[in-house]
Amino acid sequence: MECTVSWTGAAGTRSGMGFVAETGSGHTLVMDGAIDAARPDNGGQNLAPRPMETVLAGTGGCTAYDVVLILKRGRHDVRGCSVRLNAQRAETDPKVFTRIHMHFTVTGRNLPREAVERAIALSHEKYCSASIMLGHTAQISTGLELVEI
Repeated sequence: MECTVSWTGAAGTRSGMGFVAETGSGHTLVMDGAIDAARPDNGGQNLAPRPMETVLAGTGGCTAYDVVLILKRGRHDVRGCSVRLNAQRAETDPKVFTRIHMHFTVTGRNLPREAVERAIALSHEKYCSASIMLGHTAQISTGLELVEI
């Protein structure tokens, strides 16, 4: 896996702290910093997600992917899956994630709660590289809402 991240601020773009990532799979992702009222030249313009927001989003995508795949492989009639992540970071540098709560909403027909809980557990214990990696600095908790359709 590879990725090239380039600073766009030197090119005279609107934000002095903008970055574009070009992934090995041929996709791009734009990131920007927060506005810094005290030092505007060092801040971004809030034109795109912050880099740490993309880490959190990637973790959500990783674990949701696992949950859906595990349920489908178990021949469960899963129709939807979303995960809302809420994270807290350390107050001093490095401002790593210290707590992450993931609330899953899984929609389907006749989904056994135990199967969904098992899929979430397997994702966090075995398959989701992102959440396993973040689990080294953050306490990760989960919640679940099942929606029958």
